Amino acid sequence: MEPQLGVKIGCFFALLILTLVCGLIPICFKWFQIDAATGRHRRVLSLLGCTSAGVFLGAGLMHMTAEALEGIDSEIQKFKMQNRTEREGNASDDVDSAQMEYPFGELIISLGFFFVFFLESLALQCCPGAAGGTTVQEELGGTHVLELHSHGPPPSPSKGPLRALVLLLSLSFHSVFEGLAVGLQPTVATTIQLCLAVLAHKVLVVFGVGLRLVRIGTRSRWAMLSILSLALMSPMGLVLGLAVTQGDSKAGQGLSQAALQGVAAGTFLYVTFLEILPRELAGPEAPLAKWGCVAAGFAFMAFIALWA
Repeated sequence: MEPQLGVKIGCFFALLILTLVCGLIPICFKWFQIDAATGRHRRVLSLLGCTSAGVFLGAGLMHMTAEALEGIDSEIQKFKMQNRTEREGNASDDVDSAQMEYPFGELIISLGFFFVFFLESLALQCCPGAAGGTTVQEELGGTHVLELHSHGPPPSPSKGPLRALVLLLSLSFHSVFEGLAVGLQPTVATTIQLCLAVLAHKVLVVFGVGLRLVRIGTRSRWAMLSILSLALMSPMGLVLGLAVTQGDSKAGQGLSQAALQGVAAGTFLYVTFLEILPRELAGPEAPLAKWGCVAAGFAFMAFIALWA
C-alpha cells in the first residue's frame, strides 16, 4: 500500500469517527437538554448554545461563503482565460472583461438564500398550521414562559423542522466538498494538514448540530440518524476524491461544483441568521455574556480559517 493511500484511509476513519462521536454527545447525554434544566445549569446551556451559534456564524462566513466565492472566482477566471485564447485580438474582449467583473459568486450565494426562503414561504402558504398552528414555548429568564400562537406575530418565529432539514442538507453538501478536497491532495503532508483543518472546525459544527437537534425536540432515533448521515458525507467526498485522481475530470465540472457549493453556503446563511441566532439571543438575560460567547465561537472559526 502506498503511504499516501494509507494516510487518506486514516483520514477517512478520523473524519467518520470523530465527527460521529462529537455529534452524538449532546444527543446521548441528558445534561444537554435545556427543557429539564434550571438555574445555573440552564444558563450554562444557554451560553453554550450562543457559542455554537457563533461557530455556525463563523462556519458560514469564514468557511462556506469564502470557499464558495474562491471556487466560483477561480472557475470564472479559467473560463475567461479560455475565451481570451480563443478570441485573441477580438474587439469583444472589452465586453467580456466587463461581464466578468459582475459578482457572480455573491449572486449564486444569494440565490441559495432566496431559494430556501421561497421553499419556506411556499410551505407556510400551503400548510399554514405547519409553523404557526401549534404552540411554541420560549423560555425566558428560566421562569417566565411566553406562549406564541398563530394569531400573534412571534418575535422570533420558528420553523424548526424545516430549517433543521435545510441545515443538515447544506452542511452535508459542504462536507462532501471538504472530503473531496482532502481526497484530491497530491502529497502526504498536504493531506494531513487539510484533514486536521477540516476536523478542527467540523467537530465543533457537528456538535452544534447535535445540540440544535436536541433544542428543537428531535427524537433521539432521528437525531442519531441525522448525525450519522452528516458524519458520512466527508468520508464519502474523500472516496470521490480518490476516484477522481484515478480518472480525468470532465469539462465544466469545476464550475458546477463551485456553483452548487455557493448555493449550499446561501442556504446555510439563511438558517444561521433567521433561525439559530434569533433563538439563542431571544432571552433578555445576560446579553453581554451571550455576545461574548457568540464572538468567541466566531473568533475560533476565524482562527481555524488560517489553515482551512
